[in-house]
Amino acid sequence: MKKEDCFYLGKIVKKYSFKGEVLAKLDTDEPDIYENLDAIFLELRNNLVPFFIESSQLHKSELLRIKFEDVDEEADADAIMKSGLYLPLDLLPKLEGDKFYFHEVIGFTVEDVNFGTVGIIKAINDSTAQSLFEIDRDGIEILIPMNDEFINKVDRKNKTIIVDTPEGLIDLYLEE
Repeated sequence: MKKEDCFYLGKIVKKYSFKGEVLAKLDTDEPDIYENLDAIFLELRNNLVPFFIESSQLHKSELLRIKFEDVDEEADADAIMKSGLYLPLDLLPKLEGDKFYFHEVIGFTVEDVNFGTVGIIKAINDSTAQSLFEIDRDGIEILIPMNDEFINKVDRKNKTIIVDTPEGLIDLYLEE
């Protein structure tokens, strides 16, 4: 399984018991839908390795307590500590309407109701307080905040996102 065919679910953050159980912090708004998985991929030395899950349950709402098959003692748990957890993209719940996954909109065209076609989304920058669309307009990078007030419509069929940005925002990037 290749990493680009998967989505990041979370990370193993600490050991839970001396029997090899671990706690994983999940990067999701709905951790309960991942409570009964059979298997998951762990990122070990830059490879995704499948691990089978013996049991799992939510622990303090945002952590998932996991007992993997063949991880039976502390040393086994140490070996997988801080590993990223990944699942195949087809296991992502489908989103409706104007909600979307970041990876899903890469390559979409952004159109502003006043400005017109802005460009193509090449990445999402989520390292700042507010996530940003990184848009390529003929080699010029334009950043638009992913603010619910700015996003009018997500048109999956035509791979377009319609935005209504404050006047002058896009022009800031185009002035010489």
